Amino acid sequence: MGDKVLVYRHAGVTRLTHWINVLAVSLLLMSGLQIFNAHPALYWGAKSTFATPWISMDAAAKAGEPIGVTTIAGHRFETTGVLGYSGKPGMREPRGFPAWATVPSYRDLADGRRWHFFFAWLFVINGLVYWAMGLVGGHLRRDLLPSGADLKPRNVWHEIVTHAQLKFPKGEAARRYNVLQKLSYLGVIVVLAPLMLGTGLTMSPGVDAAFPWLLDLFGGRQSARSIHFISASLIVLFVIVHVVMVVASGTWNNIRSMITGRYAIEVEKGAA
Repeated sequence: MGDKVLVYRHAGVTRLTHWINVLAVSLLLMSGLQIFNAHPALYWGAKSTFATPWISMDAAAKAGEPIGVTTIAGHRFETTGVLGYSGKPGMREPRGFPAWATVPSYRDLADGRRWHFFFAWLFVINGLVYWAMGLVGGHLRRDLLPSGADLKPRNVWHEIVTHAQLKFPKGEAARRYNVLQKLSYLGVIVVLAPLMLGTGLTMSPGVDAAFPWLLDLFGGRQSARSIHFISASLIVLFVIVHVVMVVASGTWNNIRSMITGRYAIEVEKGAA
């Protein structure tokens, strides 16, 4: 066992924008589910083909009792109590996502939109600050852009195997993001976040009137709504994996690094 030393890993702007993102993404997701509940079904194309949604959540009857049913690509799943039909026992009602997952918890499309738009602006402004400071300070190039060595198949496969085994780098290697972290962070920052923003704007009739090419770009308003939902779902998946990795690799050490910027690494004696 070597000694542990604290190294400066995260700059102040990175830490601040990270925690603002935690707030913004959480409220965007929950208010987005409130909006989705107004019509809990998704389609492809320019119009809603009500008879053939690719995903839907609704209530149905089974043996004379109401149940929740989620249909994905024609396959039906009983999801009573969570999706389609949920609520406290004796007070259940048809709704896409349950009350505890939405903001506000009561059903109100107008309030859901207000929450969603407010935190969408916060998310965008926070993202622009992160991008600007990351470019000026070199954080994006230095910490997130994979090098040629990072992208070698042998190295990528090694990281996949060691992460699957919950083995994490120590010493000098722990100072830097590995290639899986770099690619996943870049995927969110460069692909998913802009995709969510673009499809969100495409669902606005006012924006479409000013920029009609957005509808062509995303294949119609209903396709934009579906892509928006899928992008948000992938960000949720990223967050879940991210939290699991934070816990598995050292909860307090990772949280401290995102609060104070200091991260503890293990070094051989005499190497510090």
